[in-house]
Amino acid sequence: MFVSYVGIRVTNLEKSVKFYEEMFGMKVLKSGDFIKAGGGKYVLMGDTVSGQRIELNWYPQNSKYATKYVAGEGLDHIGVKVASVAKKLAELAAKRVEVVKIPDSLASQHLSEAFTLHIGFVKDPDGIWIGLYDHPDKSATYDPNAY
Repeated sequence: MFVSYVGIRVTNLEKSVKFYEEMFGMKVLKSGDFIKAGGGKYVLMGDTVSGQRIELNWYPQNSKYATKYVAGEGLDHIGVKVASVAKKLAELAAKRVEVVKIPDSLASQHLSEAFTLHIGFVKDPDGIWIGLYDHPDKSATYDPNAY
């Protein structure tokens, strides 16, 4: 497993994308919309120099994830790629790590014929969410152009 990105909650997705593009030269790598599944919208951005990535996350007002925004507290989650979300969640739960319950519609996203994305979340001791996801590419190598 490896840390893949840091998710930052934003109040205006388009404005934030423009800011990171124009002020820091970051590029949009991927984007998606999970509103119908109970989530929000995201944009994955990459730094062309270091390869580091951030995921900008926006949630509509009616989403249960749209908590009151307090400046400076916008860390949404840390993303970790694992071989199997189900196995890692079971392992962490057995060690009494708090598993965050999310709707099945978010936990399993059929994105194409060849790709179903599995997502799960746990909390660290301070309540920071750690997002786990698996991928059809089971390698642990870092690819700066993919999740």
